[in-house]
Amino acid sequence: QVCIIFSDFGKMQNVCNLLIEKLGTSVTISPPHFHHTPEAVDTLRRQVCVAAVGNTRRKAQEVCRLFGQSLGKPLLIREEETKEWGGHVDSHLSNFPDSLTLQERIQNATAYASCKVFAVFEIKGKENRRNKLL
Repeated sequence: QVCIIFSDFGKMQNVCNLLIEKLGTSVTISPPHFHHTPEAVDTLRRQVCVAAVGNTRRKAQEVCRLFGQSLGKPLLIREEETKEWGGHVDSHLSNFPDSLTLQERIQNATAYASCKVFAVFEIKGKENRRNKLL
């Protein structure tokens, strides 16, 4: 019995296909078990927070444009809430992991995250057209 840990789903599929092609029925490949490393979860958290800050900035810019103002630098950015959750399969089969399809296994292993941020930006008044030309 050989256990291999892959960090790339595509490479896992390629290796499994190669083994089956070369070794035929003499090899049995068990269904994959998925998990996330702490580093991957930490990266997901950071990406979600950065995206939330970017969304907040874009919304603030739109509001400023509506009032003929321009958005300045951020004065305060605070991460208020972060949520993480995993996927689930709405099926009685989820109680029997070996009977799940590959798609259902992937869905069960998919990690989701959301982040709520609070940001305060400087608002600049209308700029004089002459200042823009200089």
